[in-house]
Amino acid sequence: MERHKVKNMNMKEYSGLSSDKTTNVKEAVPIHLKMTLTIKEAAEYSNIGINKIDALLKQPNCPFVLFVGNKKLVKRRAFEEFISAKLII
Repeated sequence: MERHKVKNMNMKEYSGLSSDKTTNVKEAVPIHLKMTLTIKEAAEYSNIGINKIDALLKQPNCPFVLFVGNKKLVKRRAFEEFISAKLII
C-alpha cells in the first residue's frame, strides 16, 4: 500500500492492516478450565443463585473463597468438591 494512503487512514482502518499474529482478540477460557470463577460464573456453572453463592462465600472458613483485594472469587475445584459432598445447601 502506498505510504500516503496509510497516512490518511483512520485508526480503525489502520488496525485492520496488522498481520494475523498480532491481533488483539482475547480468547475466552472455558469455565471448566478456569482455576477461579467470579460469583456470576460460579452461578452459571452450578445453577445455584448468585445470592446463595455470595452467602456461602461469607461463611467463616469457607473452603472455596479466594480474596483478591476486596474481590471474592470462587476456587472452582474446591467448589465442585463442596457441592458434591452436600445433599442440601
